[in-house]
Amino acid sequence: MLVNGPRQPQQRTPAQPIGSRCDRRGLPASSREAAAGVADLRDRQRGFTLLELLVVLAILGLLVGLVAPAALHQLGSAKEKIAHQSIERLASVLDMYKLDVGSYPTSAQGLQALLTRPQGVARWNGPYVQGNKVPDDPWGRPFQYRSPGQRPEHEFDLYSLGPTGQTSATGAAAIYNE
Repeated sequence: MLVNGPRQPQQRTPAQPIGSRCDRRGLPASSREAAAGVADLRDRQRGFTLLELLVVLAILGLLVGLVAPAALHQLGSAKEKIAHQSIERLASVLDMYKLDVGSYPTSAQGLQALLTRPQGVARWNGPYVQGNKVPDDPWGRPFQYRSPGQRPEHEFDLYSLGPTGQTSATGAAAIYNE
């Protein structure tokens, strides 16, 4: 039995999201409130979160930890190569000295004989190196020279003490002429 006729469906308003800037009807609130909502959204997007910063710092730390040792190894390797080249260059200068004088400088005369005429040497045709000083090794220390050499099949020993600057019992740190 119908008293008032067929039942009409009721109109429902859509559910509003929490924190919405709309009124009950779904219409925007006043323009001032809407502008404040945009400003709030902009403030939330302005900076980085702490987690993002920590992730970036962790990645940078890993890169430095992986790349720095390889770069430092290359730097040390480059100095050793420069030492080898400098020793070979000085060895060839000593060979020129021997061609002129007839023998290598003695240990007492040292590499200084390449710059200034040693006493008692008649056919010295130097200076054999440029500048007023014999070059140092890449670590800033003077090259070591011994004549006659203590190694078999070498008339002289020309060497750098290497990065440590000390001689060891095995001579592992020193870099010798070949």
